[in-house]
Amino acid sequence: MPDLLERKPVLAGKAALHGPSIRLEALPEGHMLHVMGALTADGLEAHLSAVGIKESSVRPAGYRQWFVAGKDVLPNAIVNQLSSALAGTAFVSDQSHGRIRIGVSGPLATELLSRGTAVDLHASAFPEGHAAMTLFGHISIQLARTGAEDFELTVLRSFAESLYEELEALAFSLGAAHLAS
Repeated sequence: MPDLLERKPVLAGKAALHGPSIRLEALPEGHMLHVMGALTADGLEAHLSAVGIKESSVRPAGYRQWFVAGKDVLPNAIVNQLSSALAGTAFVSDQSHGRIRIGVSGPLATELLSRGTAVDLHASAFPEGHAAMTLFGHISIQLARTGAEDFELTVLRSFAESLYEELEALAFSLGAAHLAS
């Protein structure tokens, strides 16, 4: 049927930016599961492994809430298996279609991000593996530190383009340029 909606990556037309000390890029629209319930992060990771979800990170998203993020699209059957495994303990909401991930990395990543958020990004206050629900300017995001100089911003799909353009302007001010195709 020609009338069927086609899923298109929201940031597909946005080029990655790279400078001597900063990189900005749209990350693959893989999977993003919101898990809510009475379990620990370790317990959630065990359930993920048991149903075959291995290439994901578990990030706190509030009291007894986590985001499970990864670069691969998960089949519905796997998400349903996880939901069944957690039945009575937690609920799973597949947010893959509604959340976009953006990567910011390099020695100037904390400087770029500090221009839009009030989170203390010093490594002692916000270490690798840490995540926070916060604002970047006026846009609600989840900010996660994925490496010493690597960050991932997760944003609602409808705000992704606006956030990316704001990050582009900041990256340009720090010496970034479009990567050659």
